[in-house]
Amino acid sequence: MAISSALPSPLLLAASLLLLIVQAQGITRHYEFNVQMANATRLCNTKSMVTVNGQCPGPELVAREGDRVVIRVTNNVAHNISLHWHGVRQVRTGWADGPAYITQCPIQTGQSYVYNFTVAGQRGTLWWHAHISWLRATVYGALVILPKLGVPYPFPAPHKEVPVIFGEWWNADTEEVVNQAVQTGGGPNVSDAFTINGLPGPLYNCSAQDTFKLKVKPGKTYMLRLINAALNEELFFAVANHTLTVVEVDAVYVKPFTVDTLVISPGQTTNVLLTAKPYYPGANFYMSAAPYSTARPGTFGNTTVAGILEYENPAMSPSAASFVKGLPLFKPTLPQLNDTDFVTNFTDKLRSLATPEYPAAVPQSVDKRFFFTVGLGTLPCPANMTCQGPNNTQMAASMNNVSFVLPARALLQSHFTGLSSGVYAPDFPVAPLSPFNYTGTPPNNTNVKTGTKLLVLRYNTSVELVMQDTSILGIESHPLHLHGFNFFVIGQGFGNYDAVNDPAKFNLVDPVERNTVGVPAGGWVAIRFLADNPGVWFMHCHLEAHTTWGLRMAWLVLDGSHPNQKLLPPPSDLPKC
Repeated sequence: MAISSALPSPLLLAASLLLLIVQAQGITRHYEFNVQMANATRLCNTKSMVTVNGQCPGPELVAREGDRVVIRVTNNVAHNISLHWHGVRQVRTGWADGPAYITQCPIQTGQSYVYNFTVAGQRGTLWWHAHISWLRATVYGALVILPKLGVPYPFPAPHKEVPVIFGEWWNADTEEVVNQAVQTGGGPNVSDAFTINGLPGPLYNCSAQDTFKLKVKPGKTYMLRLINAALNEELFFAVANHTLTVVEVDAVYVKPFTVDTLVISPGQTTNVLLTAKPYYPGANFYMSAAPYSTARPGTFGNTTVAGILEYENPAMSPSAASFVKGLPLFKPTLPQLNDTDFVTNFTDKLRSLATPEYPAAVPQSVDKRFFFTVGLGTLPCPANMTCQGPNNTQMAASMNNVSFVLPARALLQSHFTGLSSGVYAPDFPVAPLSPFNYTGTPPNNTNVKTGTKLLVLRYNTSVELVMQDTSILGIESHPLHLHGFNFFVIGQGFGNYDAVNDPAKFNLVDPVERNTVGVPAGGWVAIRFLADNPGVWFMHCHLEAHTTWGLRMAWLVLDGSHPNQKLLPPPSDLPKC
């Protein structure tokens, strides 16, 4: 008997129902991450390094908004390890956030831990990385969250999507690099090269064969999922003779705008649309990245990494050699390495979509206001030791003059079990204890205090935080990352923050929403967020040298009164210290 075309078939109804269920609930995606040593050769130098599944960058995680992600991490190396899913909100699942000694003890050699979380209300480019010592130098990868099934991008769909991950390569073992810096009290040795998707490219010695190449078709649009996984460098990025349309940062859509060059800080992600020329150009084009820094020369790597954008030639078969050596090669012009004006002009263009589909839920009223200084400092040199910091001191960094010391037990477990005595103190200062002219002549005493201090917030507190750079040991930009939350960047400026006049300039309509923001060199940035996620949440500079020196703190957000406002209990396989 023929089924009437006016009535949907049972099979079609079942498929539609299944699609609705998947859209509403998502699916569970399982990944196996084996942390293992692997040999890699770059710059004609071979070394053994820590990797996930023998890869660097590591495996790309792909999920859809609403999916549950389950990653079993097994540690087969001599180092302790923990992994952080950078930018994932982890609502009530702080046990899966990953920073060692903050939300978990690290996974010890021979042990496993299952990270289990749901990606709720987020879509876009994030990333994952090791979150202990400097192991993220080689342990990192992309985390791509696709929109729910059937939900389009709020911009024309690209022909292809390509992760572009910036990293750093040291010929030396990075654990030895950081240990030497800590022992001498000086700055760490800088990296030997930057990389794109693990490859240094043609501008470095012995590396032409290790070049990332992106092959494009004339007239097609490509979405580059840019991720800055470098340890210590903010980067300018451009593609010669092509423009880039910014459509998303930190997995939040923005009002599209087109630039020749962008800036991206460690921890940040940026999605850009690149439209290939409508015809075969008979040329190749460098995709280049180089550092932005206001620090003293010699304290950062000042080199350029390049990949190559090449076009498919309609006159040649697709199987022909992909890179024609005889073609002209164009290079982009990047800003000067200390071009703070360029950085400011770029970040000022970032605006949330603020549409009914993608609203900007900026807290319009504020329950708690905080003011943090962020910057460098010193610690006295221990007796019977010579230190390489200024005037025989140890280099340090702090927030509100507290250089954060990692505890021996994880903070989240200490809080959850009520056994916090001797682990942390809930008295992080809400403002500098000794105010000074923050961006003027620095004080004579540059020493910082040390401690493990948390700032406690009631559930659902709306927070306004101003972070102020200082001139102690030189002004620098500091990319600050907040775990467990997105925040709105409502204002920024230079010099000392003016609590009377500057708030009038705040943008409370369509400010950019992100998880990592640069505190301007010699300036300040203001953010707002709603503390609606119970747990202990790390906040730190994403320049790894500064984090090592103590430019970090943690927020403790208390449980709310309802069951769905409380931290879930820890999983049974939570690692022990």
